Amino acid sequence: MHRLWRLLPAERRRLLLARGAALLAPKPDRRPPAHCDGVVVGGEIGRASGLGEAARIMHRALEGLGVPTAALRAGLDVPGEIVPAGDATGRRDLPPPAALLLHVNAPVLPAALLRLPRGVLHGRRVIGYWAWELPSVPPSWRPAASCVHEVWAPSRFTASALEALLPGRVRVVPIPIASSPPLPAPLGRDAFGLPEAAVVVLVSFSVASAFERKNPLGAIAAFRKAFGNRSDRILLVKAGHAGHYPADMDRLQQAASGCDNIRIETRMLPEAEMHALTRCADIVLSLHRSEGFGLVPAQAMMLGRAVVATDWSATAEFLDESCGVPVGYRLVEAVDPRGVFQAPGALWADADTDEAASVLRRLADAPDLRSALGERARKAAAERFGTGGLRAALAAIGYSGPIASGSEAA
Repeated sequence: MHRLWRLLPAERRRLLLARGAALLAPKPDRRPPAHCDGVVVGGEIGRASGLGEAARIMHRALEGLGVPTAALRAGLDVPGEIVPAGDATGRRDLPPPAALLLHVNAPVLPAALLRLPRGVLHGRRVIGYWAWELPSVPPSWRPAASCVHEVWAPSRFTASALEALLPGRVRVVPIPIASSPPLPAPLGRDAFGLPEAAVVVLVSFSVASAFERKNPLGAIAAFRKAFGNRSDRILLVKAGHAGHYPADMDRLQQAASGCDNIRIETRMLPEAEMHALTRCADIVLSLHRSEGFGLVPAQAMMLGRAVVATDWSATAEFLDESCGVPVGYRLVEAVDPRGVFQAPGALWADADTDEAASVLRRLADAPDLRSALGERARKAAAERFGTGGLRAALAAIGYSGPIASGSEAA
């Protein structure tokens, strides 16, 4: 039976699992309450992942606005329980009609709901916070539509894809990074073994987030074209969750072979140390094929780094020539060995590595340009990643409590 199951295409297996879990999963009330008096943020609160970090940022943003909030561990590999720490209100829980905002993507949401405390959905507006990286969503996302009242999306790019699945139930709420700016640990380059005099280019991604989509091989190719083996030009590839994907890491090592100026870092760093590493870089490079938001480029902008990124998908909504360096691309068929992004007619970007190499050379040779670009990036990020979208969403779901003043852009 297991052998027959493995013969099914990966997306077909995901769809069947999602359908089965959705049949068993608890469902929210048919009609959401007309108002709410707070928000419980659910997700991989303690995990080093994009979804986990987005949940933590949202939780802190709500606290900063003075909205009663609590954090709920939710996901496939975590028990559904209220997190007692980090809640400025001192609450261990918020009873209904507080809304439940779940930073758990659609394919695994039904199974995650099965792990939540019994009755936790009753009397609440249940909201999914979903990120997707292609212009259309796969069938395995559809079963979760019955598990939420509405969905918040971090970008217009993601929202456009989700609208076909949940017409009239999707709202754009960018991750409010500016309300909770990255706080780097007090570490310099020496802590990471980086030479002070070199120009350091950072590529940072989680291997679990789809190796092909993040396209680190394209970034390595662009760097090698730009600098060859120059010792005063360093590429640091920070690959998270690398131990679970040995085949991908072999490809990464092969792409970097023969270049002493390319370093691969696989340690899992605490959040503050990761921000310190980003601050140590002169340039942050992301030649992704697609992004549902783009947390790494966004946080690099907040830290005043010069950011070079593919000019397609969600990052194109906040990174332009005024605050970064967008890289041209061509749309190609999405080919993903893991099958997550494999679908008939699916397209994503193939960044122009020649153009990226030219940009890297120009920035590496112009420290004043990097500094000016980084400062403009910092200002743009403060304006574009504020709490405006969150405030509007709170009003739309009937929150009428007091809201503190603060960054209202975006």
